[in-house]
Amino acid sequence: MDCSQDPVGRWQWPETDVMRGCIVIRYTAPWHMVFFSESLGIPSLRVLAQKLLELLFDYEIEKEPLLFHVFSNAGVMLYRYVLELLQNHRRFCHLRVVGTIFDSGPGDNNLVGALRALAAILEHRPAVLRLMLLLAFTLVAILFHVLLAPLTALFHTHFYDRLLDAASRWPELYLYSRADEVVMARDVERMVEARLAHQVLVRSVDFVSSAHVSHLRDYPTYYTSLCVNFMRSCVQC
Repeated sequence: MDCSQDPVGRWQWPETDVMRGCIVIRYTAPWHMVFFSESLGIPSLRVLAQKLLELLFDYEIEKEPLLFHVFSNAGVMLYRYVLELLQNHRRFCHLRVVGTIFDSGPGDNNLVGALRALAAILEHRPAVLRLMLLLAFTLVAILFHVLLAPLTALFHTHFYDRLLDAASRWPELYLYSRADEVVMARDVERMVEARLAHQVLVRSVDFVSSAHVSHLRDYPTYYTSLCVNFMRSCVQC
């Protein structure tokens, strides 16, 4: 069963995937929260993460095994707060997470890659507005993550650093590419090494030539088999 959000925020449940045995909730975090709120150290994504987990109770599927499929750094930023809620919130601490798939992430501080991602999102906006937003993001990133980094670290931990030492111990699958110009392959590989050091069952696959979040498009059969086999192994365990 597939679930997607329409422009007014209602949740739609198409019948095309009913027989596949899975309930899929899709969510994309607002770009202004990803690029500006997080850069300013404002944890506005925490509220969205809580609403996302509350959907499980609204649809009475909170006892089902959960598998997260996280795309790019935007997804990782939201996932970071999901992890915190799973660990610290009384209502969510009993949810049964069986695994996480990371597609094209997570990546550490990479201003050029972030600008590429933001430029792609703003592609159809007026040129002047696009330029102003790119300049504003650049200034915020340099100010808070370079010049004032020691001060910012006192009240906000970067999502990449948070995931390096995350308390979660369920299996993780990392799908990335050395051709990715937004998230560097070395950042994903460093995360894999850190998670292995924490005794997490990890598998990683380098697609070598596919661009950022384009692995499924370029290698549909292989990508699908990796995800399905990982999901099955997680649920069986």
